Amino acid sequence: MDFRVILILIGLSSIFGYLIKERTKESLHMVQLEGYDPEHYLKWLSNNKKRAYSIKKEKMPIKKPLVMTDRAKRLFYANWVLNVLIITILTVAVMTVISFLGSHLVVTLVIMGFFMVLAYYWQPIFMWITTLIMRPIENSINMGFYKKAQEKIKQREDLTVIGITGSFGKTSTKFIVGTILSSKFNVLNTPESYNTPMGLSKVINNDLTDEHQVFVAEMGAKVLGEIREVAELAQPTIGILTSIGPVHMETFKNIDNIMKTKYELIDELPTDGVAVFNYDNEYIKKLADKTFKEKMLYGLEDVEKLDLYADEIEVSEQGSSFNLKDKAGNSIRCSTKLLGRHNIYNLLAGACAAVVMGLSFEEISEGIKIVEPVEHRLNVIEAVNGVIIIDDAFNSNPIGTKAALEVLGQFKEGRKIVITPGMIELGDMEESANREFGMNMAKVCDYVILIGEKRTMPIYEGLISTGFNPSNIFRVHNLNEATAQLGKLTKPKDVVLFENDLPDNYSE
Repeated sequence: MDFRVILILIGLSSIFGYLIKERTKESLHMVQLEGYDPEHYLKWLSNNKKRAYSIKKEKMPIKKPLVMTDRAKRLFYANWVLNVLIITILTVAVMTVISFLGSHLVVTLVIMGFFMVLAYYWQPIFMWITTLIMRPIENSINMGFYKKAQEKIKQREDLTVIGITGSFGKTSTKFIVGTILSSKFNVLNTPESYNTPMGLSKVINNDLTDEHQVFVAEMGAKVLGEIREVAELAQPTIGILTSIGPVHMETFKNIDNIMKTKYELIDELPTDGVAVFNYDNEYIKKLADKTFKEKMLYGLEDVEKLDLYADEIEVSEQGSSFNLKDKAGNSIRCSTKLLGRHNIYNLLAGACAAVVMGLSFEEISEGIKIVEPVEHRLNVIEAVNGVIIIDDAFNSNPIGTKAALEVLGQFKEGRKIVITPGMIELGDMEESANREFGMNMAKVCDYVILIGEKRTMPIYEGLISTGFNPSNIFRVHNLNEATAQLGKLTKPKDVVLFENDLPDNYSE
């Protein structure tokens, strides 16, 4: 084939690569949401064929847009190169086979156009191939960041690292710990939900300074071994285990695996470290009982066994108050803006960390008083039309939904409305858990708006099974439709609970 024709092919392929950038970014967005994991992304493609391969995209509101990080940029440009290579190589190969047609430019362009159309349609697969190709390179880059952060922590013998993990409550507890300790120490918290090895590495490398005395690190996991990896990085001397329950069951498969994974934090504590346990949680109680390192137990039940506990609890729509007590007989009255009885546990975890760090009960009480609700975790917003919004949209699980409904029930005035797409990532128990969610909802709510007709069917069935009025249930396709329906329903003093908000990579 004429060399000039090959140059034309490469040039046109390059132009094509530019023209498909928006479609490429759509696939890259899903890869990013799936943690850059090729296997998870391939599973997403398998479960969302219509959405992934459709040429005409349905306009959907984006909750977490694509962030063009350095890694995302590398994938984007690698995918562009892959497109150019594949289209050029296929066109040259076909033209070579049918060489009797010569290097007729029109025929070449027709064949090339055919491959471009195929490449456009198969762009999601091209992105998967790119992710596979780039994985060894990315792993090498990530390991460099990881080792650098790990070494930085090792050099800070004056730094106290507090690791926090649990199926739920870990983000709220992290901010509670940071707030209480900030009265006495210079504290750095991992921001938002930074809880992976790369998230922690970024914070340590970019944000941790010599002035920081305490580093509070949230540690998350979806499979066995991930907590150990972040614990080996951050090297905590205090480990807090907030809760264990059925979360990420699709990857963990069973509660035993979750228990093993969360306990990796305690395993990685040094011999002089302190393990802090929520002793009211049935699964954590088993782990605490087998632990022989120094430990602190907190909770609301079996107080004679606890190092720190709360009693005389009063909860309302304005917050909560309780007596903070220890086994030595010390006691102080505490008040908080945080809603719900479940937040008392998170505050107790923070109080345990503070006791280990040498704070007095008076200092802890003052810290609890100024703790602010974490965004999207049962924080209250009063709308301009007099409607009260309870935003619990970050995530949802069986225990969390019960806590949210309990908080909703504490509001004395107005009708109660719940907007939800239901719970996800619960494996085989997802259907039964959502059905129970519907049954519990019926005890509190006047109206329910369900987002996603297929996924929320168990919730609908749970509501109906209790005799809930079907005319008060509205089923919509997306959050925009839910908001429109809400506008038709609400009046001043109504209370609306937004329970869970599925990420962009979830659809019907």
